[in-house]
Amino acid sequence: MIEVRFSAIKPNGQAITGTLNEPSYGEAKKKILKLAEKHNLKIRSIQKKSSYIYKIKRGNEKPIIGEQRAFSKEEVVNALQKLGYDVISVNKKLLEFNFKPPQQDIVSFVKISAELLEQKLPYSEILTLLINDIENKTLRETLKQINNELKKGADSQTTFLRYQSIFGKFTAYMLGLASKSGNMAEIYKATAKFLERQQEFRKNLRSALITPLVTLFVLFLAVLFYVGYIFPETAKLFVKFKIDLPPLTAATLKLSEFLIDNVLWVTLASVLPPIFLWQFAKSKKGKMIVDRLMYKIPIIGSLIHKTSIEVFCRVFYTLYSGSAESIEPIRIAAEATGNSYFEHQIKNVAIPLMIKKGIGVTEAFQASGVFTDTAISRFHSGEETGTIKNTALQLANYYESETVFRLKNVIELIQVVIAMIIMIVMIALTLISAETATISPKSPMMG
Repeated sequence: MIEVRFSAIKPNGQAITGTLNEPSYGEAKKKILKLAEKHNLKIRSIQKKSSYIYKIKRGNEKPIIGEQRAFSKEEVVNALQKLGYDVISVNKKLLEFNFKPPQQDIVSFVKISAELLEQKLPYSEILTLLINDIENKTLRETLKQINNELKKGADSQTTFLRYQSIFGKFTAYMLGLASKSGNMAEIYKATAKFLERQQEFRKNLRSALITPLVTLFVLFLAVLFYVGYIFPETAKLFVKFKIDLPPLTAATLKLSEFLIDNVLWVTLASVLPPIFLWQFAKSKKGKMIVDRLMYKIPIIGSLIHKTSIEVFCRVFYTLYSGSAESIEPIRIAAEATGNSYFEHQIKNVAIPLMIKKGIGVTEAFQASGVFTDTAISRFHSGEETGTIKNTALQLANYYESETVFRLKNVIELIQVVIAMIIMIVMIALTLISAETATISPKSPMMG
């Protein structure tokens, strides 16, 4: 998020100023221009808050070099002079990169905040303590801005949602909601639990899917290089002297010649499909299709599906307060799953049925088609007995235990399969090399 300040003139000649926090300067400028058009304002200036490197000294003391964010160089100079410093130089930072903070830093912030809230420390003190200790610049600056806005009396939910590009939509919503709730510590603990679980699942999923796929792709490229470049240099010597080649060597040489003759098409066929799939998966429609197909992957698909249900249930449990106010918790819980297909089915099938037709939670969930029979059965029992909130927590804990245990077994199985594939490929290459080594030219007497 960047902070932008604008100054304008009202139709009656009165000068006004305002500030906006937006993901980019372009979006902030668009909002300001729309605001000016709506209220007939004449924009005088639009300034983006930037970082300035300053060099100062006081009397005969050693010069100090520091960094300060401000809307203009003059602001920095005036602020430092008011503190009694002699300003040697102030220069705008040329390159300023604000990358999203690592997920681990956000998890640590939420978890430590929860622990300190349980110790009854005021939230403003917690933010001050963490701002001084957090090393990531982007997160530190974000918390500074949030702290300043909250001290000025800004709405906590609006403030945190403004920084959802940093925290993520769900986390920003939960942290903003916590300040309005009766138990900040409980919501922070639940959010920390969710983030840790999400991080653990992504790590395990990476081990189960991404790492093996990368390994196989690199192995594929290595085999192509061997067959297409290294092997022919040796095999063509035998062809040159008209030596009969054994079956494996002859077949490999034919494959090599095919690869060399069609090197452009082979390269495009190897590189373009992954790039196309990656770009397609980033689009809204592509993400929906990919997320739906993820549930259908053999073995691993059911684990991903159950983890989505686990996350949904855990968030639903945290936010649900009664049947009269169930729509918003369901919507937020669906967004928290991170699966666009799951979210779409809940928002476009389950929730409309509950609002327009007044059907119960269980029937709406069943109609969405994204819950397992076990989950539907448990929700039905919970709805009948009035314990749907606790049922959601029981489901979340059950699926967490099941997926953690099964995912470890799946990772071990995949690692064994990958090792076997590598072994088979290496044996095949060794056999080809060994067969090539046995080739000998015919003696003149035999000719």
